Amino acid sequence: MDVNEIVLIAAKAGKIILENGGEIYRVEDTIIRVCNAFNINNPEAIVMPTGIFISATDENNNSISIIKRIHSRKVNLDKISKVNDLSRKLSSKVLTIDEVKKQLDLLEKAPGYSPLTNVLISGFAVTSFALLLGASIKDSIFAFFIGIIINLMTSYLSKIKFNDFFINLTGGFIAAILGIILAKIKLIYSMDTVIISSIMLLVPGLIITNAIRDTIAGDLVSGISRALEAFFIAIAIAVGSGMAFKLWISLGGNI
Repeated sequence: MDVNEIVLIAAKAGKIILENGGEIYRVEDTIIRVCNAFNINNPEAIVMPTGIFISATDENNNSISIIKRIHSRKVNLDKISKVNDLSRKLSSKVLTIDEVKKQLDLLEKAPGYSPLTNVLISGFAVTSFALLLGASIKDSIFAFFIGIIINLMTSYLSKIKFNDFFINLTGGFIAAILGIILAKIKLIYSMDTVIISSIMLLVPGLIITNAIRDTIAGDLVSGISRALEAFFIAIAIAVGSGMAFKLWISLGGNI
């Protein structure tokens, strides 16, 4: 049995979970499950938001180490669920190495949610927040289109490899400037509610949740780094929104 291949498979399974919004404990648990399923000796895994470190020993007690760098992270709970199911099937010894490798390759290359689905969900999410905060039906409809514009712009910036800080800053700017303009031309009445609802699309809720979960679980490095990531995203959103208000006032408008 090729120990290197099995450890690489375990690393790929963990990488898919981590890149799609999974918690640190879930990544480590999946890696250990995969290694144990194929009787790998002394598997150990240390996972951080930007990297996976795995070590194991072969039949001759030679140490094997693998590092996987995580370059991007998004949210796709479907992929996390499928990798979890795969690791639990391995515990029942119902899959071969080749079958596991093939399924992981398919999952890694799967496109995820379609652009149209992401755009529509973004619009409906902003609309839901607007209604929840007491906006009128008319304001909520315009919030829907602001959500779509924010999604299209941030997706484009992400595609051309802009950094996350600038992407969230741009999203905050768009949310605020569109809210101001629509309010001034009397198309919406509750500017604050529409802007806040639009900004909620950018708020790093999953990152904050995982930061708390990792900290409670004892993964302090991951918890602190994710909390800092959420903090800087919040700063970017605030700076972008503030820039929109400052620009409007500088051009002679009033709030």
